[in-house]
Order: sequence, then structure tokens, then C-alpha cells
Amino acid sequence: MNLPALTRPLPLVPPLWNRVGDWLSGGNLTALPGHVQRELDEQRRRNEILAGWIQAGLVLVFAIFYGLSRKTFADDTVFRPVPWALAIYAAFTAWRLYLAYRDKLGHPMLMLSVVVDVSVLMVTIWSFHIQYGQVAAFYLKAPTLLYVFIFIALRALSLLPIYVLFAGVSAAAGWLILVAIAISAPGGHDLITRDYVAYMNSLHILIGGEVDKIISILMVSILLAIAAARARSLLHRAVAEQAAAAQLSRFFSPEIAATIVGSDEILQPGQGRQVEAAAMFVDMRGFTHLASTLAPGDLIALLGEYQRIAVPIIQRNGGSITTYLGDGIMVTFGATRNSETYAADAVRTAQDLLDGLGAWAEERRGQSLPAPGVGIGIHVGTVTCGAIGDEGRLEYAVIGDPVNRAAKLQNHTKVEKVMALTTPYTVKAAMTQGYDGRRTHEIRPGCIVSGMEGEHDLVVIA
Repeated sequence: MNLPALTRPLPLVPPLWNRVGDWLSGGNLTALPGHVQRELDEQRRRNEILAGWIQAGLVLVFAIFYGLSRKTFADDTVFRPVPWALAIYAAFTAWRLYLAYRDKLGHPMLMLSVVVDVSVLMVTIWSFHIQYGQVAAFYLKAPTLLYVFIFIALRALSLLPIYVLFAGVSAAAGWLILVAIAISAPGGHDLITRDYVAYMNSLHILIGGEVDKIISILMVSILLAIAAARARSLLHRAVAEQAAAAQLSRFFSPEIAATIVGSDEILQPGQGRQVEAAAMFVDMRGFTHLASTLAPGDLIALLGEYQRIAVPIIQRNGGSITTYLGDGIMVTFGATRNSETYAADAVRTAQDLLDGLGAWAEERRGQSLPAPGVGIGIHVGTVTCGAIGDEGRLEYAVIGDPVNRAAKLQNHTKVEKVMALTTPYTVKAAMTQGYDGRRTHEIRPGCIVSGMEGEHDLVVIA
């Protein structure tokens, strides 16, 4: 299996570095699902492309500054290292960008990139004393050293603290070498001083001042490494939670998934809220018989067709699928998502389901295929929404008397030999909420419904 460049083992780095990175991040981040790791790798690849373009911009800035700066050496006799260094750096940056776009920017190349960044900067600073005809200590005053912090911060885009630390150590080592060169140059020892005023107003070398620069470089590197590690940890967790939320949306309705993921507190069993809502049960007629006669593949295909028609209709009318019950579907309106028209939406959905599933059944009959019917029950009232179960296994449920009655009404459609039933109370609530009653509803008074005490007037949804 070919792994992306940034996920391959890092041969140049001992395991200790990885343990340090985990410690800086606040935990072990290696055990991530494959799809999450691939998303993180893609984010790092985009960051490396951005870093490459920033480096290209720095090449341009260095070239402009060099072209505008005053030069005192003789053009035909003195070797000028800066143009050569910038040309090499430009070529290297172009090659690095090419590798980043091809996702072939491996760890050795990233380490080399740090070395090249720091080397070009140090060569540029070192050349100042030649360019201006001064002693070597002259370049120690160059403010160009501040660019080193750009290169260190650039490595933070990788979100891997090792590169930040390596950039800081390389920069500190590079400056230490320049200081050593300045001191060892002719007359360099004579320029060493302990007088801070003399150091600020002349070419004298203050050892403590140069040590301060090196300490600053190292401290900034450490702080940025910690920031990169913590940002990496946060990104890992955010991507993992985003992936988990996406998976939740596949197993729960979007509203329930959003409730679970967006909750300010972790959902606990026994916590819930009450709301006015409509409950609906949709059931495929004759599914038990079909299950005993159809091949498993044909049975699942039939169920899939049925759900591909029903689910969009339910969602289009504002319904939330609470759970699938084999060949049945439990739907709520206004429970997991606030709605002022929950009853009207439920009745409209029932009518649209009868139309859609009826046309589907007619089409199947025309092809001499099994054409199951449908049973629908609707009731409105106060429901309770919340998590049920225990800490090891939770479900987000919608429960209450309307749910029970809707289920019983769905079962009672077989007795009444109709496809959809509700109550006058539900229809009245629906009309109050804007339902236009575009179809005539038959009222069946004094019905005995199993599981419901007394006689009940029922409404047949046509």
C-alpha cells in the first residue's frame, strides 16, 4: 500500500521526537481512522503548497532589496554571492513547489528545505560586509536576521513541531557560525567589548548581545513548536469529530445528529425536553409474506426502492426520521426541529406518501413485480425527546402518548382496510396551522382501536 508522503515513517527522526511531539500536543495522536488521517494529510499538503508560495515571495523580496541596495565593491573583481544564492534558492523553491503539488514532498525534502532557507539567509547576511566594504563584524548589525523568524514560523504550517524546532536550531547554529566567523576574522578579537554603548554605536562585538539573539531564536522556536503541536492536536480532534458527525448523519436524521453533536453538554440518559409535535408511523403492507418468498437480494432491493421514494417526501415536508423499524419508519414533525406547522406538515406528508408510493406500486404491478401497499398512522400532542439507555449504549428517542397512538392507528388501518388514519383533533390542528384540506377526509365514528380505551372517531386520509 502506497502511503502519502507525510504519513510514511520518518527515517531521519528517532522515535524520541515523535514522543516529544505527542507530549507537546497533550496526547498520543497516532491512532486515527484512515479516512481522518487522509484528510489531515491533505490539509498538510495544502499548507506545504502555501509555504512554498511564501518562500517564492521571499525570493522576490530579497531580489528587490538586493537590487535597490547600495553596493561599494568593484563589479569586475569581487565575487558576489547573493545573486548566486538567490538563483539557487529560486530554483530550489520551484522544485519544492512542484513536489508539494505532486504530493511527493517527503520528510527528507522538508528537512533539506529548512537547511536551504536558513543557509540562504545566513549567506545573504554574511555578504553584507563584502557588499559595503566593511569588516566582518559589520554584518552582525544587519536587521535582516529578523527574517529568520519568518522561516521558523513558516515551518509551523506543517503542524509538526519537529520542523519548527529543527528550523530554530538551524537558525541558532547559523548565527553562532556567523558570530564565530566575525570574531575569527582579522581584527575580530579586538572588536569584542563589554560596553553596551560602544556596541550600539560602533562595529564592536558584544558577546552577550549575540547570545541574547540566539536565545531569542531558540525560545521563539520552542513556543511556536508548542503552538504547532497544540494546533495539530486541536485539528486532529476537530477533524475526527467532524468525521464522526458525518457518520452520525448517515445513521440518524440530520436534526438528531445536529442535536447530539451541537449539545453544549454531553447528553446523559434521563435528560429530555417536552415539545408539541406530530408522530407518524409508515409501514409496508405484506412485508412478512414478501420476506418468506423473495430472495434476500430482491427483498433488500425492494425495501431500498420503497425508502428512496418515502424518505425524500418526508424530508421535503419537514419530517425527521427518528428510526427505521425494518419495513417501517417512525417520523416526527416538530420534535427534533422546532416547527409551528408540525400537524399540517404531517398530514401533507401522508398524502404525498400515498401518491408517491401508490404510483410506485402501480409501476411495479405493470412489470409483474410484487407491489406492497402502505399503512400510515398520525397523531399530535406533547412528546418527550431525549437520550435513553445507559452510558455504554444510548439512543436519542421521541416518546409519549402521541407516538403510541400513532403506532396503534397505523396498525388499525388493516382493520379499517384503509391506508392512512388520524384523528379529528389532528386534522383540526393541521387546518389551524395552514393545512388547506384540499382532499375530502372520511370520518369514521365510534371505532374501537386495539390498545386505546373507549371508542374513537377516526379520519381516513385519502
